[in-house]
Amino acid sequence: MMAFVLIDTNILLRCADPAHPMYKPALDAQVLLRIRGDTPCIVAQNLIEFRSVATRPIGVNGLGMSQSAADLEISLLQSLYPLFLDEPTILKEWERLATLYGAAGKQNHDARIVASMNVHEINTILTFNRDDFIRYAGLTVLVPGELLASS
Repeated sequence: MMAFVLIDTNILLRCADPAHPMYKPALDAQVLLRIRGDTPCIVAQNLIEFRSVATRPIGVNGLGMSQSAADLEISLLQSLYPLFLDEPTILKEWERLATLYGAAGKQNHDARIVASMNVHEINTILTFNRDDFIRYAGLTVLVPGELLASS
């Protein structure tokens, strides 16, 4: 049965940097998802986070892209993945999750990703950061290395 699998921003960022050591597992895991019949997808929050990191200087854990280069990458992402847009109910769901799970600092970004997933009924995420998402009930968290090893 085909299912949507949300591609976390850290996977998208690794795929935008072919020199990164995590580039190949990030790409291969998505290929495997497609082979098994799943559909990798993104939500609006992914694009916001992507642009933030892509345009941040390399010295502070960014990709050092110009704004125009980041915009081109974002256009490419929108052409490669189904994009689920923000809905008015995402804000209320984020508030619920942030309160329920005690989101603090950067955890609020993850809670907003999960809120978007919940509203759009996407229950699986591919990420390098299992610990960021494992706390959310009903969510299946896939990590590229484990996914590839199990195939």
